[in-house]
This record gives sequence, C-alpha cells and structure tokens, in this order.
Amino acid sequence: MPRNRSYSQYTKEAAAMLGRLIKLERKNRRWTASDLAERIGVSLVTLRRIENGDLSCSIGLVFEAAAVVGIPLFDSDHTPLSTNLDRVTDTLTLMPQKIRKSERDVDDDF
Repeated sequence: MPRNRSYSQYTKEAAAMLGRLIKLERKNRRWTASDLAERIGVSLVTLRRIENGDLSCSIGLVFEAAAVVGIPLFDSDHTPLSTNLDRVTDTLTLMPQKIRKSERDVDDDF
C-alpha cells in the first residue's frame, strides 16, 4: 500500500521549478513531449508527471530529462560535477561510518 508522504513547500516548489525548466527547454528545442519521452526512454505519461513536478517520479528519470534538454545540475560555480563528486566522496570517507545517537540527554532548551 502506498504511503502518504508529506513534503516541505520548498521541496514542492523545487520539483515544480525543475519540471517547468525541463518543459521550457524541451519547447526551446522544438521537441514534442513524445520526442523527449522517447529520448529518455519513458512513457508520455511519465514525462508529463516529470514536467508537472510530481515528486513520486524517480530522481534518475528527472535528472536524465534535465540532462537531455541541457539543464546544468549542481553546476552553479562552474566546477565540473566530477570534481565536486570527488570532493564530497573524500569528505564522506573521513566521516564516521556509523552514526549513533548520543546515550546522554542534551539539554538544549535555552
């Protein structure tokens, strides 16, 4: 049974924005929805869901649609994605493998 999930307003707006950007770039390229759906290997219904910012769509499909129409992801500082990926991977390597909850209570009521 599918679970009802609630998302923050920011998440909803971000998904809607990315979906609309994908649609805008598709139209700028003069591609039909069917053209883009075929290029990324999804049904027309799935592409419509992506373009409408449906949060239940696979992130991989959304990223693929964005990449195919030329929307740069995680590229605002003009550093290649692979460089950023290497840096994040190195940082994660230095962090503990397991995260444990503290056994003592912390009084953070100031």
